[in-house]
Parts: sequence; C-alpha cells; structure tokens
Amino acid sequence: MPEGILYCVATPIGNLEDITARALRILSEVDKVYAEDTRVTRRLFAHFGIQNQLESLHDHNEASRVENIRQELEQGMRVALVSDAGTPLISDPGYKLVHALGNAGCKVVPIPGASALVAALSAAGLPTDRFAFEGFLPAKPASRRKVLEGLEKEARTLVFYESSHRVADFLLDLSVVFGNSRQVVVLRELTKLYESIYRGTADSILQFMQADSDRSRGEFVVVVEGKPVSSDANGQEALAADKVLDILLEDLPVKQAAAIAARLTGLPKNQLYRQALERQEGDV
Repeated sequence: MPEGILYCVATPIGNLEDITARALRILSEVDKVYAEDTRVTRRLFAHFGIQNQLESLHDHNEASRVENIRQELEQGMRVALVSDAGTPLISDPGYKLVHALGNAGCKVVPIPGASALVAALSAAGLPTDRFAFEGFLPAKPASRRKVLEGLEKEARTLVFYESSHRVADFLLDLSVVFGNSRQVVVLRELTKLYESIYRGTADSILQFMQADSDRSRGEFVVVVEGKPVSSDANGQEALAADKVLDILLEDLPVKQAAAIAARLTGLPKNQLYRQALERQEGDV
C-alpha cells in the first residue's frame, strides 16, 4: 500500500500568478483537497482547470475531521490542505490537524509559496533578522490594548494582521501604547490591484488613511519597529557578549562559540560571529 501523505499547499494571497508549478501539480494529483472555504478554492480550481474532490476544513469542523483524515492517510491516500489564501496554519486553520497527524507518525509535506507575512517583511524595510509574528489581535479594545502593552518593550520587529473595519482602531491603540516615535509600515492588499504601502508613525498613517476611506479598504499587514535599545543597554549587552565569547573561545571554534553566545545573550549570531573573529584575531 502506498504511503499516505498530507500536503500543506500555499495558494496565492491575491495575484494568481504567484501559485507555484509544484502546487498546481499536487492539487491536480492528490486524491482529495481539504479547503477552508470550498467556494473560494473552487474559483481557484476553475481558473487553472483543476478538477478534484473538495471537502471543507475550517475552524468549526477541523477537530471532527482529524480522525477521518488520519484514517485516509493510513489507507494510502494523498490529500492536500489549503486555506483561502496564503500558507495554511499561518493565521488560518490546520494546526490541530497537522499537530495530530505529526504525533501519529503520518507524513506531512509542505508545498511552500505565497505568505502575506513574508511578503510584508520583504517590502517593509524594517529589521528582519529577528521578528515576532502576532497575527490578528483580539477584537475587543480592552483586550487588544492589553496585548499591545505586553509587547511594548519587545525589541524585535512586530508583524500584525488586521481587517478593514478594525485597522483604524488598531493604529489608534498602537499610537497610545507604543507612542509615536517608532516607524510603522502598513501594507494593504498585497499582490492585488490596489496594493499600497504606507510608511510613517502610527498616528501619521492613521490620519492619512482617515483622509480617504478607500485607503482603509481591504486586508492589511502592519509591521512595527521594535523598541529601540538604549545606548547604555547596548554597551552592557556588548560587554556581556565579550565576556561570554572570551570564555567559549577558550575551548570552542569561532562558529560554535558564536552560536552558543547568541543563545545565551539573545544577540544576532552574525554579529557575535564577527565579534568572535575580531577577538580571536586580536589575540594572534
């Protein structure tokens, strides 16, 4: 009996040309496709001439689908999982299924492709060596502000998803909690006809969007600069890293010492690798 496989297939987030040749082949060849919304996926199939069986898998029925899909894989079936747009599980259904199948020893294969998260980071112009993806924050204002308060001291670049009817409230809360000294990039309707990128502070972007209601339509990714580290803190971090590297370099090669130092200090590995090389050269 052939080995059953679940393929997690990324689909376009807007522009249909972004689908990969591999994704098209898999979606055509598998025994069945599980889709977040079969109506959305059926339109995708019609565009590319794909004829395959579709069944739904969304937030409300995912748990009940897991056992049936596990049995299908045990019978040697190959099935695909798609969301309405982008990569499955990234703020979309699929976690319960993949988690359960992985624990059961089933084969899960990613078919990478479009992702609003990665597309936004590639165009935002903010640091990408370390970032935190927060997805959609709570809809209720008090809960949303509480989450933002917990992130206010985060030094990594922050990435959020937001909808058209909440993006203004989100930017207002962001300006109140984070202040208006940080750079914010709002990416609207990525890869679609009205793709737009707004750069500035939370307050300035909010005013710009409120000046024209069309600027608040569509789907949004909001990328926010992490909290800047003070010069004193930078000096302390560098000093601590130097001490850690000195100890590690006594017994370890540069690459391994830098990797361990990065885990201990939280600083970027590339930065510590350069520091380690400089310290080693200084000892010659």
